Amino acid sequence: MEKANWSSPVAGFILLGLSDHPGLEKIFFVLILLMYLVILLGNGVLILVTIHDSRLHTPMYFFLGNLSFLDICYTTSSVPLVLDGFLTPRKTISFSACAVQMFFSFAMAGTECVLLGMMAFDRYVAICNPLRYPVVMSRAAYMPMAVSSWAIGGTASVVHTSLTIQLPFCGNNVINHLACEILAVLRLACVDISINVISMGVTNVIFLGVPVLFISISYVFIIATILRIPSAEGRRKAFSTCSAHFTVVVIFYGTLFFMYRKPKSMDSLEDNKEDLSDKLIPLFYGVVTPMLNPIIYSLRNKDVKSAVRNLMSQKCFTR
Repeated sequence: MEKANWSSPVAGFILLGLSDHPGLEKIFFVLILLMYLVILLGNGVLILVTIHDSRLHTPMYFFLGNLSFLDICYTTSSVPLVLDGFLTPRKTISFSACAVQMFFSFAMAGTECVLLGMMAFDRYVAICNPLRYPVVMSRAAYMPMAVSSWAIGGTASVVHTSLTIQLPFCGNNVINHLACEILAVLRLACVDISINVISMGVTNVIFLGVPVLFISISYVFIIATILRIPSAEGRRKAFSTCSAHFTVVVIFYGTLFFMYRKPKSMDSLEDNKEDLSDKLIPLFYGVVTPMLNPIIYSLRNKDVKSAVRNLMSQKCFTR
């Protein structure tokens, strides 16, 4: 029996989604659809204003434009499938499509981790060394920083996706998840996955530990510099330039740490409640966080709000 399973690799997967909780499917379909539309609109507008308004042609807004584009790519790689799954119980997905989704979701998450670290460095230089900011954060510096963020995230994703799709699944093709998430797919493997676990642990250190340490050290220096500013108005203005980034970092890494630190049960029958939360927590990370990013940066940034108003007024005027 075991040999027969080994000789019959799965051609596709079945996504259970929320089929065990049919009462939640329609509710979440409406909520996720609305959030996805807000993500496309909010991040799309941010990309437009950072390109259109010359006042936003600075390293900080260049990184912000990359972050917005990244959020659109990440959600588009999974949300349409999740929405379809809410309408189609036990949604089927081909092996290759599952691999592509795993690649893009992991690549976007890894890229965002590195990119937020780059943005923290930008804020550190702007506040702690403002006179050197034009030299340190020149176009020749911030362009390679952004490119390297995408390259590092993509490379790590290629490694993990390759290790995952090479595993034998012995005919067990039911993924108890909303989408093809790597941790959920790994649970279907019928061989030792110690290499995957070790590589995932190393990646967590690289993409979670290192950036968080770097961001924390940056903000220690930032806060120390802000506290040395004599006037309250000066301190307020200095803090306002990095408060949006700090808020995004807390939401992003807080959700990631909680999601990957939470133990995964190998027995779904024994852990139905945790299985539901194992699905909803990544959903929160994958939808709510990208939705909040443009809202946070718009509400807490006068330049962005002014650029959006100018863009809207020009559109109305041309009509």
